Amino acid sequence: MGTIKTTNIEPIADNGTVTLGGSGDTFTVPSGVTVNMSNATQTGVGGVNTPAFEANLSAEQSASDDVFTKMDFDEEVFDTDGAYDHTTNQRFTVPSGKAGKYHIYSNVVLGTSQNTDLVDAKLLIYKNGSVYSRTIMNNETNYTRYTQLSVASTMVLSVGDYVEIYAQVNRASGNVEFRAQNREATFGAYKIIE
Repeated sequence: MGTIKTTNIEPIADNGTVTLGGSGDTFTVPSGVTVNMSNATQTGVGGVNTPAFEANLSAEQSASDDVFTKMDFDEEVFDTDGAYDHTTNQRFTVPSGKAGKYHIYSNVVLGTSQNTDLVDAKLLIYKNGSVYSRTIMNNETNYTRYTQLSVASTMVLSVGDYVEIYAQVNRASGNVEFRAQNREATFGAYKIIE
């Protein structure tokens, strides 16, 4: 085997293709070598974080006191694979061929219609109809009107698994509110590159 030393490799024809090796070959970049691709168009390198989606509440959602209620994230911001159902079930379902690790997140503002009436609140990620992860706020005796909760988890999901967001508010009086102004309630997910 020999060593080729050069400063430039170009195809014979303009905009042609240069192929390095064949099927089964391995190219090794030694430690300490920098590969500068900052000005190159890169394809097939690294992968993409899809499927991915994010959705919001389009209007405030009401709920009963101290009842776990599915959040109605009915306004899609984006949905790369059409895997989020924003019209019927408000759930993300892993599409065919897309099993893997996913980062799931939700941020919401929960509260009541009256000042100093919010006792406690919960925000939960459900996987296939069961609680997977949750976050809790408990004010004990110092009630407030609103609280912002966030919940996130990295989950291993199989094809057909579905994920939903539920919330629960316990109030002293007034009406329960799931806020929607200025994207106060969001739900999203993206596949992690492995």
